Amino acid sequence: MTQEITILCIAAFAAGFIDSIVGGGGLVQTPATLITLSQYPVATLLGTTKIPSLFGTSIAAFQYAFKVNLRWKLLAVMCSVALLAAYAGSATVTIVSNAFMKPVFFTMLIVVFIYTYTKKNFGLASERSVPKKGEYSWCIIIALLIGFYDGFIGPGTGSFLILFFISIMGFDFLKASAHAKLVNVATNIGSIFFFSRSGHILYQYALPMAVCNFAGSVLGARLAILKGNKFIRVFFLLVITGTIIRFGYDIFVKK
Repeated sequence: MTQEITILCIAAFAAGFIDSIVGGGGLVQTPATLITLSQYPVATLLGTTKIPSLFGTSIAAFQYAFKVNLRWKLLAVMCSVALLAAYAGSATVTIVSNAFMKPVFFTMLIVVFIYTYTKKNFGLASERSVPKKGEYSWCIIIALLIGFYDGFIGPGTGSFLILFFISIMGFDFLKASAHAKLVNVATNIGSIFFFSRSGHILYQYALPMAVCNFAGSVLGARLAILKGNKFIRVFFLLVITGTIIRFGYDIFVKK
């Protein structure tokens, strides 16, 4: 058990670091948990990873809140919707396989990578894409979709949220990352509420992982705030690449 906890804590630290900058920490933490604790049901392992994710994302959100001007009213709406959607997604994953969704997101991520790489000013300047009067409708729709996605599949949630805040809301990378963290906190809470009620959390692993995820998030958030938009953009592209490789492996190699 000591060896298992050591492996999982290293993965949780890395995940916290990645998540606090652009999201996507699940690319490290989730596979490590599924491989290391393969004797447990998938739903139980997914539930276990939500505890460290919540700790890490919460501390990152807390740090961003003091450095970035946040849209609190808009966040309140998105977080409420995302929490309920994540609960529904987590409930669904216990009865339906999420494998059929991966090709869709695989294709979507390739498009996101190409667009972000070729549009050099993407996320570096504030430029509104949607009229102010329609932004709450967009936010509710996205909160529903991404909230359900986080509860149902998970990896890359923060990256999808950042993409929304930049492309639709016109935020820069730093502001988008800050808002994404708070919505991600809500999706984690929604999933934890379901998994804890249904007995799908291994606290003997989740709590040590939470401490390490927390530490990684502190370091990552400070680095992101210090380095700014250009650093976050590069990191975003790296995480998107990792997500594409992960989904590609699941679709074309893993049977």
